[in-house]
Amino acid sequence: MAVAELTPQEGETLVRKERSLLEESFIRLVKNKVAIISAIFIIVLTLAAIFANYVAPYGYAEQDLLANNAVPEWMLFLLPPGAENYANISDVYAFGADHLGRDLLSRTIYGARVSLGFAFVASLVSLLIGTLYGMVSGYVGGRVDDIMMRIVDFLYAFPFLVVVILLQTYFKAIERRGGASFFFDLNDKMGGMLFLFVAIGLIDWIGMARIARGQVLSYKNTEFVEAARAVGASDTRIIMRHLLPNILGPLIVAESLNIPSYIFLEAFLSFIGLGVNAPTPSWGIMISEAVEGLRSYPNQVLVPAIALSLTTLAFNFLGDGMRDALDPRLKE
Repeated sequence: MAVAELTPQEGETLVRKERSLLEESFIRLVKNKVAIISAIFIIVLTLAAIFANYVAPYGYAEQDLLANNAVPEWMLFLLPPGAENYANISDVYAFGADHLGRDLLSRTIYGARVSLGFAFVASLVSLLIGTLYGMVSGYVGGRVDDIMMRIVDFLYAFPFLVVVILLQTYFKAIERRGGASFFFDLNDKMGGMLFLFVAIGLIDWIGMARIARGQVLSYKNTEFVEAARAVGASDTRIIMRHLLPNILGPLIVAESLNIPSYIFLEAFLSFIGLGVNAPTPSWGIMISEAVEGLRSYPNQVLVPAIALSLTTLAFNFLGDGMRDALDPRLKE
């Protein structure tokens, strides 16, 4: 069967439709197999965390005292020689149980809620506050810009991690004294995550503010902004309709690259006892509880540690892929 070939009529030309920058960026991202695999992993992990009540085989606080330090037979190779003489070998739990007889797999799945929730909320708070602050500072300029940036410089003088630890210590101390208020009750219902969000939101936006300010300074005197001013557009409209869409891509990429550091920060705070409240599971708490028995039961450390490592690697690979995809210099 012959197929008719379309040819331009006399006096007509075939016009090739140009793809937008967003379409080009998406195509480049799809070609990055590592970034796509990382995105799939993050999506699956996020869904598992959201629906942990249905995915996890057991509750995160459900105990079986007869299964303390249970180890499945297939994981015996991780234990030291002679472990079969002291280990509680049981295939009831896929990855074993901790020292209180709680399923490691279930607690790891529920722990993803804490790590991903903290990472996403911290990123959102940093992005919103930092972008707004930086855009106003860069667009207004002059003395206002000088004052706002000096405030950022002043906050930079404080060691970030020490400030977060001090804030968490303060909140924990008040909570232990029986501080009765709406916020303490809400923090208790959230497993101790509310004050983590407050601590991170008070200080971590300053880096994003600097990036947003630099982006605004590079765009505010361009032709399309001058044209918007010429037709009488207000400053708010120029910022929200003209500047924000042009600087949002680099800001999102920069923030996505910060997500692994948020996950590690939450794990570290939980590891030293300043994170979420027990028995709410966190990968940091799980590692902290299992460290004392590391030589005898290394599987109790490896399960949350591997989950933590894979998640941070996935976010790093996805962030790198997004950065490469959104870089117009890579356009073919």
